[in-house]
Amino acid sequence: MDDMEYDDAGHRDMDDEEVPEEELEEEVPAEDMYEGGDDAGDQDNKVQVLDESHKQPNAHRITTRYMTKYERARVLGTRALQISMNAPVMVDIEGETDPLKIAMKELRERKIPIIIRRYLPDNSFEDWSIDELIIE
Repeated sequence: MDDMEYDDAGHRDMDDEEVPEEELEEEVPAEDMYEGGDDAGDQDNKVQVLDESHKQPNAHRITTRYMTKYERARVLGTRALQISMNAPVMVDIEGETDPLKIAMKELRERKIPIIIRRYLPDNSFEDWSIDELIIE
């Protein structure tokens, strides 16, 4: 161990040739990663593929038409962040500069381009656009 080199933080410097083969990760082709591949049934698979077969049709929705306070907070926070990162504003801002107040105005006018996905206990989900929900 005397011939190994260490950096200032105490980590050992390694070239690509020095890495043992068992420490190298096996490269997985992109189609196997997203399609499930040979190990699609393994619990260790970290990629979740959402297919549209679990989506509830609009006529069969079972959740409430009211936007919850948690959804409202998440939508306003997300939209305010987008506005602060120079996303296009969907309403007339009339000199307003606060992103949260602009997001609130967009929500009042139902102009926020966000879809809320509500997950159900049976692993299905419902997608609701802002203009479909009742906001109080």
